[in-house]
Amino acid sequence: MNKLIAIVNVVAWSGFWAFGYIALTAQDLTDRQLIIASLLAFAGFIMGIVAYLRLVRAAEASGYAKKTNQLDAAARNRAQSEGGM
Repeated sequence: MNKLIAIVNVVAWSGFWAFGYIALTAQDLTDRQLIIASLLAFAGFIMGIVAYLRLVRAAEASGYAKKTNQLDAAARNRAQSEGGM
């Protein structure tokens, strides 16, 4: 499953850069073509971020990447109550 998510990540970011470049630099596009290129670039951007975050979560869960240093809810609440704010 991680390989599929990695492939989706690469394809999504490629679509973002390709269609974003087209939307920004093409001279002879109609308004409709410009809107479609912009929407495809935005879709690639969103899918790329989602796929990247899923890959990060899978890497942390498998032990490949070290876990983030986030506090659990009880420790966070205790620290906030001691902070006086």
